[in-house]
Amino acid sequence: MKSYWGRVMLLCALACLLMAGPSFAQTSSGTGSQTPAPVVGPGGVGGGGADDLAKSLANPVASLISVPFQMNWDAGVGPEKGRRFILNFQPVLPFSVNENWNLITRIILPTIGQPVLVAGGEPSFGLGDILVSGFFSPKRGSVTWGVGPIVALPVTSDPTLGSGKFSFGPTGLMLKQTGPWTVGALFNQLWSVGGDTGRADVNQTFLQPFVTYSKAGWSLGMNSEAVANWKAAGGEQWTIPINLSISKVLTLGNKPISMGAGPRFYAKTPAGGPSWGFRWNITLLFPTGAK
Repeated sequence: MKSYWGRVMLLCALACLLMAGPSFAQTSSGTGSQTPAPVVGPGGVGGGGADDLAKSLANPVASLISVPFQMNWDAGVGPEKGRRFILNFQPVLPFSVNENWNLITRIILPTIGQPVLVAGGEPSFGLGDILVSGFFSPKRGSVTWGVGPIVALPVTSDPTLGSGKFSFGPTGLMLKQTGPWTVGALFNQLWSVGGDTGRADVNQTFLQPFVTYSKAGWSLGMNSEAVANWKAAGGEQWTIPINLSISKVLTLGNKPISMGAGPRFYAKTPAGGPSWGFRWNITLLFPTGAK
């Protein structure tokens, strides 16, 4: 158990170190002139620009390079009601396909510190399945939308951390921005197409309705990240958290960043699932207009 918490503390320390030096991500974006600039107002970050960046962050398919580090802490996990910590590294990289279309790529790489999940088991620590999605999104329109593929890549043999399966399916998103409000939903569906034959097949749905109010660089948001495991027994299929958040666009040195936090409550979980939790995040932003 001491080893488990030592790893969790090391993960937290690593996250803090990464946050302390945001300039590293500039060279890793690698999109160059292919990345369209978001609309940044004349006030720059801290004025109208902060408001525009906050609204762009509320749009998962905005033409904005962002590098979020999202830390999730959940309580009441497993038979011993332990605590789980997940650090998600999830960069978003936009590419201009032509004058009418963007391709928005999103990667989620989770590192997990997890307590005992079954009686007689052991805590676990390591990488979870990596998710890679691509949204083809039109550059113009009163309603923003995007569709494309999503792929899950197994990178661990630990059955408590990942599925052990290569999975594939569709993903899509639709949202509307009116004044300070952003309202929309994201969807994906994964089916396993290969991997460890000794592991259960994957048939999983993800639904994320969201609403955000952004003003003067501040954002107040609420969403759910509901997951349905259709291979689970009846009554054990759904995990439905309700996430509340407040965030602010500001500068670290001369670089724009967004920092936020908020609680989460679980409306429904399978047996051994968490009861409540908390989320912290910091997002490094790279608009081409930022100096």
